Amino acid sequence: MKYSHYGIPTSEVKENESYVEVGDFKFYTTPYEANKYHIMWHRFEEGHGLPEIITKVPHIAFTVENLDKEIKGKKVILGPYYPLEGYRVAMFEEDGVLIELIETKLSDEEISKLEKEKITDLP
Repeated sequence: MKYSHYGIPTSEVKENESYVEVGDFKFYTTPYEANKYHIMWHRFEEGHGLPEIITKVPHIAFTVENLDKEIKGKKVILGPYYPLEGYRVAMFEEDGVLIELIETKLSDEEISKLEKEKITDLP
């Protein structure tokens, strides 16, 4: 398991945020590479399509070798799904803590490039 990022819900507009649509999910996010600690701010508006807990509770994310194995028996609240090609994600809750697990072979640079391609202009 390797640290990926720390996601923090916010109601504040962030200077470098972008609008993202992944399937039925819609939200604003700051870039993955915005800081050396990979702290990402996520802002949600009405109709975002995500479980409410994700919009209220920060989460920590890790990359794993086998997502199915890692989430077996967990209280999964989102996923597994593919927000990016080659990047499979699930989120679960454990003792009130949100944890995101990511199965990918992509490098940080490849993830950043794919995110930039997926992100749209602000509505």
